[in-house]
Amino acid sequence: MTAPSNDERSLFTLIGELPDRVSDLVRAEIDQVKAELSYKAKHFGIGAGLIAAAAFVGIFLLGTLIATGILALALVLPAWAAALIVSGALLLVILILVGIAVLNFKRGSEPLESIESLRRDLDMVKGTGDYDRDRD
Repeated sequence: MTAPSNDERSLFTLIGELPDRVSDLVRAEIDQVKAELSYKAKHFGIGAGLIAAAAFVGIFLLGTLIATGILALALVLPAWAAALIVSGALLLVILILVGIAVLNFKRGSEPLESIESLRRDLDMVKGTGDYDRDRD
């Protein structure tokens, strides 16, 4: 006997094959997603590595710019005064950045509004708190 063609298969045979077809399709989709994520992760990693290398070279650039500033000021001032002025300017930049960082840490440590809202909602459900009082 020969195998029946697609036109000759019964409805029950087709329904019986459906779970296998669906699982094959799901597996194929998962494999495709894995391949895409692998491709993206590879290129993201390469990009991140190149950014890190650029930042490393940038540190040396910063050093040479600082030395250039000191040497330029040394043309009109004694070298020690030029170095002191540039160091003071760098210290000022550092203090400003640290101040901004501290403000951001304080803002980040504030309790979340959604948590406070959830607490008020729980108080309302429990029948406790000042949920029913007028707010000023």
